[in-house]
Amino acid sequence: MTCAPMPWASAVERVCIPWRDRQVEIEYQWLEAHRADAPVMIFLHEGLGSVAMWKDFPAQLCRAAGLRGLVYSRPGYGRSTPRLPGEVWESDFMHRQAHEVLPVLREALGLAQPAWLLGHSDGGSIALLHAARFPELTAGVVLMAPHVMVEDISVASIAKAAEAYHQGGQGGLRERLARYHADVDSAFGGWAGIWLDPAFRRWNIEAEAACLRSPTLAIQGLDDEYGTLEQVRAIARVALSVKLLELPACGHSPHRDQPEQVTESIRQFIQTSRRQA
Repeated sequence: MTCAPMPWASAVERVCIPWRDRQVEIEYQWLEAHRADAPVMIFLHEGLGSVAMWKDFPAQLCRAAGLRGLVYSRPGYGRSTPRLPGEVWESDFMHRQAHEVLPVLREALGLAQPAWLLGHSDGGSIALLHAARFPELTAGVVLMAPHVMVEDISVASIAKAAEAYHQGGQGGLRERLARYHADVDSAFGGWAGIWLDPAFRRWNIEAEAACLRSPTLAIQGLDDEYGTLEQVRAIARVALSVKLLELPACGHSPHRDQPEQVTESIRQFIQTSRRQA
């Protein structure tokens, strides 16, 4: 898919990093790059996301909050290196992204200063894990519809998505996702395969959430089809400094369902957190 150039965004670039005993290529894009002294926010996409699937939300948020933004596609997604043939993700796949891929990517891009993290869905879980492991590299965290446990509603919705994906057909889920991923079967198969693995039902990162020390804004839609309010409330019970934003008339993608309120809430959260630091 070719996108019209945006004056606030650099071209999508690629960088090779070492991971799992091989070199993987990561696509990434800087937003508001001319703001050399501005705080940096790293955007971590959902389980089927990519640089392009964020659309203009990261750019709009960066402009509203006075940030520079780094958007990238994890291995297996977008135009980044797909999974190897036969590669199966294991229950620690999000830990690996948070503890291995993101630190090496930050090093490759020279991003040593503390950064804000904004993660959506699986990306929210990865942001939480990265912030908990590397508090010295984290200025603050925004979690949109994160997962800290596996709920029945999550598995049921993913099973429904898998059924729709494999049905195919013109205008179906597979065709729509193929606009955003060089290897759409790699992207979907990795995500659905691990989430629908019975062994993954035991996955839980509440203990890691208890290690969060950075200011955290946790956002959840009341109509989220992939998780309940218990996901963000569990984080608030154990982490040091968490503000909850529970949105009515909002599903699994708060930045798409309630973009104005989400943008303004994040802007105010960052402004207040920086003032109190």
